[in-house]
Amino acid sequence: MIQVDGPGLSQRLQRSFFQRETQLVARELLGKLLERRVGGEVRVGRIVEVEAYLGPQDLAAHSSKGLTKRTRVLFGPPGYAYVYLVYGIYWCLNMVTEEEGHGTAVLLRALEPVQGIEMRTQGPGLLCKALGIDGSLNGQDLVSDELHLVDAPLPDPEQIQAKPRIGVAYAKEWAALPLRFYLKGNPYVSRS
Repeated sequence: MIQVDGPGLSQRLQRSFFQRETQLVARELLGKLLERRVGGEVRVGRIVEVEAYLGPQDLAAHSSKGLTKRTRVLFGPPGYAYVYLVYGIYWCLNMVTEEEGHGTAVLLRALEPVQGIEMRTQGPGLLCKALGIDGSLNGQDLVSDELHLVDAPLPDPEQIQAKPRIGVAYAKEWAALPLRFYLKGNPYVSRS
């Protein structure tokens, strides 16, 4: 078990981490710890799978529809949570990246449980359910006590696999791009 609380034991990622090119942020999120505080409980998972969404030109990105009430957070400053409901049932957590107005983000697809997580975390909907993430966290600052990332060593580049994103066949040529990154061989990845 990784200990994540206590003086000097954890280094939170700051806003500058998110204020960079989206694919770089996506790759460097792998291995980082996502920490969620629910009441007095701490839930922590190691990020093992993500997808990059590259802005309005990316036909799979919500930002391809332009600035709307739903996408306002997505076009906002980096380091905030963009949380939305898919299929009317599952919440999905994205982390806004790059500069304000770019409409770019990284979707978290899977976590390896580290502390306080009893449920399955393979897939964005299960991940959110296990961490108690719902629409009330849309716009949540990712540098806050309630929801933040803790630094961890980068995985060996040989461990990182890049494949096309899942469930975006409607996005034409954008569907085939290798914008899903995951840790090869990790049992918590949603799909290899």
